[in-house]
Amino acid sequence: MQALPFKEYVKVEGWDFVDPSEYLREHAKTLTPEFWLQVAQELDWFVKPTRSIEGEPPFYRWFRDGRLNMSYLCLDRHVRGGKRHKVALFWLGEDGTERVLTYGQYYRLVNRLAYAFSHKWGLKKGDRVAIYMPMIPELPAVMLALARIGVIFSVVFSGFSANALADRIKDSGARYLITADGYLRRGKRILLQENVRKAIAQSPVEGVLVFERLGGEWERGERDVMADDFLADVPANVHVEPIPVESDHPLFILYTSGTTGKPKGIVHDTGGYAVLLHATMDWVFDAREEDVYWCAADIGWITGHSYIVFGPFMKALTSVMYEGVPNWPDPGIWWSIAERYGVSIFYTSPTAIRLLMRYSDEYVERYDLSTLRILHSVGEPINPEAWWWFYEKVGRRRCPVGSTWWMTETGGVMVSHTPGWKLVPLKPGTNGYPIPGVNVAVYRADGSEAPRGERGYFTITTPWPGMPLTIWGDDERYVKTYWQKFPGKFYTGDYAIMDDDGYVWVLGRADEVMNVAGHRLGTYEIESAIVEHEAVSEAAVVGVPDEVKGEVPVAFVVLKEGYTPSEELKEEIKRTVREILSPIATPKEVVFVSKLPKTRSGKIMRRLLRAVFLGQPLGDVTTLEDEASVEEIKRAYEQLKGEMA
Repeated sequence: MQALPFKEYVKVEGWDFVDPSEYLREHAKTLTPEFWLQVAQELDWFVKPTRSIEGEPPFYRWFRDGRLNMSYLCLDRHVRGGKRHKVALFWLGEDGTERVLTYGQYYRLVNRLAYAFSHKWGLKKGDRVAIYMPMIPELPAVMLALARIGVIFSVVFSGFSANALADRIKDSGARYLITADGYLRRGKRILLQENVRKAIAQSPVEGVLVFERLGGEWERGERDVMADDFLADVPANVHVEPIPVESDHPLFILYTSGTTGKPKGIVHDTGGYAVLLHATMDWVFDAREEDVYWCAADIGWITGHSYIVFGPFMKALTSVMYEGVPNWPDPGIWWSIAERYGVSIFYTSPTAIRLLMRYSDEYVERYDLSTLRILHSVGEPINPEAWWWFYEKVGRRRCPVGSTWWMTETGGVMVSHTPGWKLVPLKPGTNGYPIPGVNVAVYRADGSEAPRGERGYFTITTPWPGMPLTIWGDDERYVKTYWQKFPGKFYTGDYAIMDDDGYVWVLGRADEVMNVAGHRLGTYEIESAIVEHEAVSEAAVVGVPDEVKGEVPVAFVVLKEGYTPSEELKEEIKRTVREILSPIATPKEVVFVSKLPKTRSGKIMRRLLRAVFLGQPLGDVTTLEDEASVEEIKRAYEQLKGEMA
């Protein structure tokens, strides 16, 4: 059973493409530790490393004799190199408020914060600080200021609950919490103080620093200090010398938000992580000095850490940051912003693309997007139809469109088309090839390598710079989670296929698989078939118990504008799945909804769909974007039950 268009190639006029066999030959030459050491020499180290990798699996260490500082890489060298007045960030609030910050302004703010952190709070290298901030310009400054003095930070997504925040503060041993009064979301004022109060009651911290976004929305407690007061007596031009840290000094801890069990605090180093970001900004994004770059993610997730803050700042790019969502106040807001600032590199999620596909193409066609040069997606597999829409409607058939694969644990992109290195022909929906210096494989459950075209477990078979140091405080769990299933190889937890040309197609999480009458089916495969129907904008598939088949798929479907739910349309969608995939994969039920439950980072929360269908408790919904989506799912399901009765 094969639903992937393996033989569909796309070449973009004006771009040089290489044959896949040439890419693989050149790629094979990079699979040595010496290759990464050569890449590392391109960075500005205080002490350049002479060694690449040390240690035994899985506890590798990269460039251990090198010394560097991330804040220096992102700011000092640019300011001293004549880029003081270059725009670092165009920030646009949901209410239309605009702020423009140069590299010189960020440099001054970061130094003032670093001074106050060390002199007022007594923070020192190795201390931990939690950050609970929305998408405001001060968030990158806080991260860079802490990195400047060697303090390990842990950013907690601003959509998380008080309990989730408290858990992360306690697990990391954070001494202080840095937050903001709130932010705007779909025209509403979202206040953070209640969550902060509840969290620090469970996990006391020494103090709380509060930045103002909304103004006048924070009732000061005895441990609170407002940012303006915190910095009031700090000289405007104070300089804090960046601390040279060891390459394997932890830069940050980022917790993964799994559906079960205690969140895993993934620890990333400084040197290996910096080298990976430096390389992928060149290879994957083809970053150039004149680019205007926009990664439409949230800094609370790894994509925001790597490709909103550190990667673009290291390259001295001009970036765009938007506070709001892609379809408010209207579905053209993103394209309006891209036109306004002349965005040339755009990086977003397949979920956002599918969301915007629901609306009239007029929302994107009305804007001048001629500055766009490269498009990439991240976060989950991109359905071929979504790829084509992104390519044709947004890129106007002029831009390479890639689907990057990576995860919190990898630190940066591992598999992607690489227009900045060598660009192979595009295939709608594929992830491309592993980047230089990284090798991957697909394995069967017995540990043997799966043949081309067969789905299996996706692994990274070579160590890479930027890989985790460990799970914070739990080496044993790190080994068990990532290195035990296939000893000596990093298990990603995803299913994947390698096609006849060696392209990688990541199919989604291996635990999002159902067993239908003895046939193992991935949710992504069925969803991909459903969205092939012209009426469908988005689909989410879950497996539910069945007395005869063990499990059967149930599809929750969002229609495009202009289409109306009907029994005839349900049957058409089922027929589409039968024809594209298999009769076995045909959904038992098709439930029409106007929205799917998603996290703030854009991932569909399939477990909530399944819980509603089975009448089970919803569990943790702290990352849910819109609670109304779950209520609609419930109503739709109750109506379906009534029709079936």
